[in-house]
Amino acid sequence: MSDSSKSPKSPPPPVPTSADVARLAGVSRATVSYVLNNAEAVRISEPTRRKVREAAEELGYVPHAAARSLRAGRTRIVLLPTPNAPIGPLFSTFLNELQWALRRLDYTVVQYGSLGLGGDEAARAWAELRPVAVISPGEVALTAQGVAILKRAGARAVITMGPDRVPGAHALLMNHEEVGARAAAHLVERGRRRLGVIVPQEEGLELFSAPRLAGARSVAGAEVEALPMAYTEESAAALAARWRGLGLDGVYAYNDEYAMLLMRALQDEGLRVPEDVAVIGADDLLLGRLLRPRLSTVRIEMPTGGHLASLVDRSVREAAEVAELYDLMGAVAVAREST
Repeated sequence: MSDSSKSPKSPPPPVPTSADVARLAGVSRATVSYVLNNAEAVRISEPTRRKVREAAEELGYVPHAAARSLRAGRTRIVLLPTPNAPIGPLFSTFLNELQWALRRLDYTVVQYGSLGLGGDEAARAWAELRPVAVISPGEVALTAQGVAILKRAGARAVITMGPDRVPGAHALLMNHEEVGARAAAHLVERGRRRLGVIVPQEEGLELFSAPRLAGARSVAGAEVEALPMAYTEESAAALAARWRGLGLDGVYAYNDEYAMLLMRALQDEGLRVPEDVAVIGADDLLLGRLLRPRLSTVRIEMPTGGHLASLVDRSVREAAEVAELYDLMGAVAVAREST
């Protein structure tokens, strides 16, 4: 068949514009812009807002993010670099809550895969997206220069989550030493003196496990031995098989997930919990309360994701330094049957 006999391709449907939305809703283009951009400075009745949104939905109109950014002088992007280390249910829930809260405030949350990036290199990569805010995980060693790079690119809020404060950024401090100290102190109060502390072998977790180990070692009356263990049944079983030779009567197992894995392996070896070995975790996961014996734990008290989202929004709107320094983590031991 010759090319001339082929049917011509239909042109793509026209892309709907704000003018189309305005005509369908019976309002001005300015009103469409105010409604769809959630402008707070202009008062528009709820029926009008509803008409505009319904018209936009009917036409399939979506505001152009780049054009909106040019008009506003900044984006609505909050960059959330993905942590390089495995994260547990507690922190995962916090991040999900944070993202929902930011979305309700009309921010676009962009998760950025930062694996292999660190320090100023990561800051330059993030700055290319011109985020209005960045919430940096603790394992990325952001520097004062990195914060300056982001702010020159338009970031009004740079928030770090880690053990140290970074000049120029808001700090949500994570005191992992306190978590380890609370766990060890709880075991000592129960009469245990020879303690094991699980050190996960998974890459990236040393940022958290090292200070937790140091915190446990700071507790008076505790003799602490570091016990490397991977998050696998085989690794837990191998550690449990040599437990009797270690002479340990208590163990702080890094978090509830490692604690549950080790406790099952210890029981499989015929060791009684807590009679032979007292076991405590951290994070206070629901599953730990369903075990028998119920798992003792260190409850980590974090601010809500909504609280952090409000801090981001305030920093963006006020365009000024927020002087508050938050302590992301409080810790308290919760006694149950495993200790």
